[in-house]
Amino acid sequence: MSATVTGLTTHQIARRSALDIADGSYVNLGIGLPELIALFIPNDREIVLHVENGLLGMGPSPEPGDGHPELINAGKKQVTTLPGASFFHQADSFAMIRGGHLDLSVLGALQVAANGDLANWSTGREGAIPAVGGAMDLVSGVKAVHVITRHCTRDGTPKLVRRCSYPLTGAGVVDRVYTDLAVIDITADGFEVVELAPGVSFDHVAARTAAPLRDARPA
Repeated sequence: MSATVTGLTTHQIARRSALDIADGSYVNLGIGLPELIALFIPNDREIVLHVENGLLGMGPSPEPGDGHPELINAGKKQVTTLPGASFFHQADSFAMIRGGHLDLSVLGALQVAANGDLANWSTGREGAIPAVGGAMDLVSGVKAVHVITRHCTRDGTPKLVRRCSYPLTGAGVVDRVYTDLAVIDITADGFEVVELAPGVSFDHVAARTAAPLRDARPA
């Protein structure tokens, strides 16, 4: 009997993604899974986290009971501040985004297409609650976009697809995807696996990806 393949936990995905954030970067973390990255910023790097409702220098979430009800991120979760943090109007915050002053945005996803299209705000179903927030600004205003997500939905449907069937957040915007199974780059040739999670095979990932997948790992 073959061993069960589990891949990375959500915290491990966030930790792996954090390792690729360059020293000195200004970074926006999307709502949900990307928020966990704040817990895993490497100690030897100065990385400034941006919050679109008006904060530079966000820290991790506070311990229960230690937060302030008015110190929140875009997802209305309480956060902390780091030394040197600054507060400003939301219009100024979006001017930073639209002006190209952020180096990286890390977002969740409903679907990512092989050409880098991102869908992460609505399934398009009748009655679905839209949740676009600042995502459309973030994917068009930053210098790079990373996605962290589960490789498949809870029912096993692949999130990495040939073409998105959900409404797009941005066209051709995603540079790299981190999932519980692999790290995957978006290239001119489509999805390329650059790293597999421990105990996960390339064939296992390919079978759960609804688009051609190339193995670009070093020989």
